[in-house]
Amino acid sequence: MPVQDNLKQTISSLPHQAGVYKYFNSEDNLIYVGKAKDLKKRVSSYFNKSSGLNRKTYQLVTEIRRLEYVVVNSEFDALLLENNLIKENQPKYNILLKDDKSFPHILITNEPYPRIYSTRRIIKGKGEYFGPYASVKAMNNVLDLIRKIHTIRTCKLDLTKENIEKAKFKLCLEYHIGNCLGPCEDLQSLEDYQKDIEQARHILKGNIGVVREYYKDQMKQSAEQLNYEAAQIFKNKLDMLNKFQAKTLIVNSRIRDVDVFTIQSDQRRSYINYTKLDNGTINVVETFEISKKLDEKDEEILTLMIFHARDKYKSKNKLILTNLSIDSWDPSISIVNPKIGDKKKLLELSTKNLLQYRKDKLEQTSKKPDRQLRILEQMQQDLRLKELPKRIECFDNSNIQGSNPVASMVCFIDAKPAKREYRHYKIRTVQGPDDFASMKEIVQRRYSRVIQENMTLPGLIVIDGGKGQLNAAVKSLTHLGIIHQVQVIGIAKRLEEIYYPGDQYPLYINKKSETLRVLQHIRDEAHRFAITFHRDLRSKTSLVSDLDGIEGIGPKTRDKLLTSFGSVKGIKTASTTELAEVIGITKAYKIHDQLNKKRG
Repeated sequence: MPVQDNLKQTISSLPHQAGVYKYFNSEDNLIYVGKAKDLKKRVSSYFNKSSGLNRKTYQLVTEIRRLEYVVVNSEFDALLLENNLIKENQPKYNILLKDDKSFPHILITNEPYPRIYSTRRIIKGKGEYFGPYASVKAMNNVLDLIRKIHTIRTCKLDLTKENIEKAKFKLCLEYHIGNCLGPCEDLQSLEDYQKDIEQARHILKGNIGVVREYYKDQMKQSAEQLNYEAAQIFKNKLDMLNKFQAKTLIVNSRIRDVDVFTIQSDQRRSYINYTKLDNGTINVVETFEISKKLDEKDEEILTLMIFHARDKYKSKNKLILTNLSIDSWDPSISIVNPKIGDKKKLLELSTKNLLQYRKDKLEQTSKKPDRQLRILEQMQQDLRLKELPKRIECFDNSNIQGSNPVASMVCFIDAKPAKREYRHYKIRTVQGPDDFASMKEIVQRRYSRVIQENMTLPGLIVIDGGKGQLNAAVKSLTHLGIIHQVQVIGIAKRLEEIYYPGDQYPLYINKKSETLRVLQHIRDEAHRFAITFHRDLRSKTSLVSDLDGIEGIGPKTRDKLLTSFGSVKGIKTASTTELAEVIGITKAYKIHDQLNKKRG
């Protein structure tokens, strides 16, 4: 499917990094948010013709007019940011997130020995819910981590104090394989069990640092007490936490409401990235580009942009992180230039997006115009056109010896053949070989339909022929009232001269120019397409003529023969055995004898 130039440019400059991409439609409404481990590969796959898009995805792609993206540190960060953006904006094509209840949550039940499991049903009073999760895989990863480092029961037993004291339950397989410590038979105290629940709650809130410190302390205490087996267990849990990498910058409960600004400048421009966190979650990422008027200092530019961005996004956050040391204008607002820790990592994430934006802009500036654009610009100049001829339509006639008069229209888009747009015509109103009248008819028919169906007019119409054919086409365009809306030329075969409506003298283009090569290509395509159509019609006519008068041979038999043998020549050279396989032995002998008589 055709991809708009601005999208092509953005896609070509996407980085091979994890991130979130956002698609916007013609009204600049956000219609889809997605995550990617590799932004370039994922976004490119939407516009790949061979990717086999389903109906919904194809419809989405047809509506995309603009895309934005945010680079993050990991795929997990991308997943969490995607989830937040979908819940916040509810884009058109992220259908399931329109109702959080349709997405899974993780529940810590309201029981003496709470259970932790996933659910799609929100029941008030049943417990504490975490989520929703946009990805079942992400949710299962969290659950898997909790079950590996904590011994939380998975059974549905009613573990009340009375039931346990009455010894109503027996140990199950989960106890014997080490996944549960047996609270059902009072082998684990309620206090000890609640410690595991508390640590699991921290993980679900994103407070991995709290859990990590807890296990460090437990490991240290166990080692001091020479209980090295227990110390090793706590060390293993720490290792699992580190591998999980859940200490994400996207959700961090200790850094809740904050604005992050980073700036980098060159002699001519400054780039400022603004990242806004609300309740520990990123919901705004934008990079601004400022053209310097004077030799302004970065501190001055950054202060100006802090005011602008906070006003634009109505931010009331009291903490601002920057990569420069600047003074606060309000005693209630702290402006900090962090050097270590989570706040420093937020600055690094902001800088990462700034540098990527800057890299994209530099690449776009340094890129030479692609070959197609260069050719179109050259054509516009050579042919004295008002606009780029992005879509060119060319017409040609074919009526060898006056029989089966036909015509063709071929289309080039961005100087390349667009074969799905080709059309051929049978001449209806002209008797005999009259190229001028035939041209007038097909141009009239083509653009009557274009107007009727509200299609876009081409940037250039090319008529294969000299003044006569061009004048015939101009009459039709004038009759339709669009002669002043289109650019039309004629190209004569003998000296490759270019004719314009109302201009007595032709234009001669350099024989080596790309403009003439494109015009020759489209003219030759129109001629080839018309000749092929004409040849097919003559073959069918010849077949009908040759088979006329043979008893028992009708239109259905002729169609079968043409389908099987491809042409009249193929039928004539076929043996009776080959013919019999298609139409039966009796008809095969009749046709074989008749054609041989005519040929002899």
